[in-house]
Amino acid sequence: MGSDMTVMVVAFAMVTSIAMMAGLFLTGRGKKLEDRIDTLAGKERPDEKAETVAQIARTALPKMGKIIVPEDEAERTKLRARMVHAGLYHRQAMYIFLGVKLALLGLATIAGLGLTLTKILPVSKALPISLILFFIGMIGPSFWLDSKKKARQTTLRRGLPDALDVLIICQEGGLSLQAGLKRVADELKSAHPILASELKIVDREIQLGRAPGEALQHFAQRSDLEEVLSLASVVGQSERFGASLVKSLRTHSETLRVKRRQKAEEKAQKASTKILIPTLLFIFPAVFVILLAPAVFQVMKVFAADGGVK
Repeated sequence: MGSDMTVMVVAFAMVTSIAMMAGLFLTGRGKKLEDRIDTLAGKERPDEKAETVAQIARTALPKMGKIIVPEDEAERTKLRARMVHAGLYHRQAMYIFLGVKLALLGLATIAGLGLTLTKILPVSKALPISLILFFIGMIGPSFWLDSKKKARQTTLRRGLPDALDVLIICQEGGLSLQAGLKRVADELKSAHPILASELKIVDREIQLGRAPGEALQHFAQRSDLEEVLSLASVVGQSERFGASLVKSLRTHSETLRVKRRQKAEEKAQKASTKILIPTLLFIFPAVFVILLAPAVFQVMKVFAADGGVK
């Protein structure tokens, strides 16, 4: 009786396992088919695991970041300005940034304690590693924020001359400045998406009643770019004194193109100097080895032969 019951339980477990595997297989095939259909239709299906992780991060990181928020209002304002310059406009961006920094510091501390307590490494080696990880967690997010700001400024700086050319064409065609900015944002959406999104913000501010020069000044504050600030000054002076905006924009566009060309020439001149470091460190030693190795072997053979004769 007992053996019969065991056989029945084993059979039931096998049938259940096969049914579950078949269900998972068919479900996976159906999900792959749906993902493929959505991909061909131009739709993006969100990853459920990624969405869950993102939701947890959006919930936990701001709460962690509030723990280390600077108490000084000036420091908070400066940090918010840095976030805006990097293109992080979300209201929780500062708290998420500080939460990531605190999480990295906590992980560095846990890693150091884990290496010490588990005795994977001796204390003399675990302590420097934990200090290095702690230091990276302290300054790493700030370096990332500065690099993001620099990359964003470079992208905006490259797209400004093209945007001004399109805006000049719109102005010569009879469109107003607001309509021209909206048209430029629509036309540059694929070529310069970051600049197009910023111009859309400028267009919304103009719709809310701000003057075009003031809206462009806000754009300059968000981007921290001298080129945008000078563009705002050009537009503001044209509005104030009634000067020809097309001529001013054309002159400003030519100035931006000259600056862009000068920066490219400057980088080209620096490239010849920067290439010396990898040349001296990696190329010259390999060349010396290739050229001198045969001579060294010949000298060694000669000394070996002389020793044998003696």
